Amino acid sequence: MSDPQLWDEVDSYFSTLLSPEDEALQATQRDSDSEGLPHINVTPNQGKLLHLLARLQGARTVLEIGTLGGYSTIWLARALPEDGLLITLEYDAHHADVARRNIAYAGLDRIAEVRVGPALESLPKLADENPPPFDLVFIDADKVNNPHYIEWALRLTRAGSLIILDNVVRGGEVTDPTSTDPSVRGTRAALELIAEHPRLEGTAIQTVGSKGYDGFALARVLA
Repeated sequence: MSDPQLWDEVDSYFSTLLSPEDEALQATQRDSDSEGLPHINVTPNQGKLLHLLARLQGARTVLEIGTLGGYSTIWLARALPEDGLLITLEYDAHHADVARRNIAYAGLDRIAEVRVGPALESLPKLADENPPPFDLVFIDADKVNNPHYIEWALRLTRAGSLIILDNVVRGGEVTDPTSTDPSVRGTRAALELIAEHPRLEGTAIQTVGSKGYDGFALARVLA
């Protein structure tokens, strides 16, 4: 049954029952709305999924590419130990300011660091710092550069690390090899990279919910 209203109702039921938002998460949503940020952050049940994946991974370090208002950042940072580290990269300086405020309100500013600028400029600088390998990488930024983000994730992780790529369905257009949409082409290239790369094994899942018809890919680093 394709019923967007029903998708919303099911998402609301799951989120209310299994991933209720506390004041910090609600405040992040309110602040992001009042500051005019686009409504493209993960949903509460998706945020809880990220949190659980990080916990199952035993993650101590997380790299996030695409911060927006810090909503997913908070879910991920809460999965880390007190001495954990999350670095999140955000292109838009205004979005980064909002995210920093929300992260601080959640009491996570000692764990989560927001860096501003194009990710493909921030990532080489990060690599030059020779950080410890990231246990989990969440990619939710401009889709045209998805394959580049996967390549950088491989450089900054280790065997056993987990890479999560969001928004891979593109309204179903991901199946179209003739698409001229840069986001579709970038997503297809990233999925093909996951399929072909000898250091990766992965899968992709299509979803429905309050964000519509969407999906994500998971890839485990093998070596």
